[in-house]
Amino acid sequence: MSELNKIALKILSNGKGILAADESNGTMTKRLEAVNVESTPKNRLTFRETLFSSQSMKDCIGGVILYDETINQISSSGKSIPELISASGAVPGIKVDTGAKNLANSPEEKITEGLDGLRERLKKYYELGARFTKWRGVYSISNDYPSKLAIHSNAHALARYAALVQECEMVPIVEPEVLMDGDHSADECLKKTSEVIKKCFEELILHKIDLSGIILKPNMILAGSNSKNKISNEEVSDKTLECLKNSVPTEVPGIAFLSGGQSEEEATENLNLISKNNNTNFIMTYSYGRALQQSALKFWSKDITKINETQDVFNHRARMCTLAAQGKWTRDLENQ
Repeated sequence: MSELNKIALKILSNGKGILAADESNGTMTKRLEAVNVESTPKNRLTFRETLFSSQSMKDCIGGVILYDETINQISSSGKSIPELISASGAVPGIKVDTGAKNLANSPEEKITEGLDGLRERLKKYYELGARFTKWRGVYSISNDYPSKLAIHSNAHALARYAALVQECEMVPIVEPEVLMDGDHSADECLKKTSEVIKKCFEELILHKIDLSGIILKPNMILAGSNSKNKISNEEVSDKTLECLKNSVPTEVPGIAFLSGGQSEEEATENLNLISKNNNTNFIMTYSYGRALQQSALKFWSKDITKINETQDVFNHRARMCTLAAQGKWTRDLENQ
């Protein structure tokens, strides 16, 4: 077992999942302002530290994806944020892409940037305590998209990123997200997501990536958010597992799903059925942002001094997600 594989398994095993707390300052400002909290470095740190010092960090969270501002901050206890996370038994990680920009010659589509200077940034993040990283490629579905150009360009960038990350002895999360936006059917999502993931692995193999030392972070197979033809949770599970069985090499240790705009309960229920029906060798778990944090953020915004009570809200959501990753969640548990 390689060191990279050990890190990946530590993050994913025993129903533990990943807390995606890597929102940029711009995104975090929108979320805080939506609940009438001023977006300052102190307030952003206070909310995140509340989550990072909760009991569920020991019980449910295997890894935390940070943003550049956060990984450089010091907690109220005097520990750095990576030290605080590590003390709970979880693994600190870091988002390293610099965002999605218009793709040249296909400006309706996006290409993720951030390769320039990445090797040097990775060395800095490793010294700060990060042991895994994240890079997200985004793809929209319409009659013409995603184009072969967008699929190839983003797969190539993801593979170059992953090679640099493994060179620096960290685990790359590979996140090719086919967006829910649109009125496409679930079958169209299945077709396009399969095409996107297969191309990613073609490029990863070409770049000699150790597939046992990565984590795949894909979308679930869903109908578009504006589609009139929604599918059942069982169909989400069946189509998602079909996609992964046919697209992902068996060497990959685990899959941590993104929530992609689903509500907290939707993301939990769908993960539960996928885990319960899992007929692959892959560990199935979660890498959620809003679907882990939203209830806690709403509660905290009413009185940011109520740390323990906010942690209780977060602990409940994390516990629900971890039970779902084990296929043990039921709706009745939501009200306990």
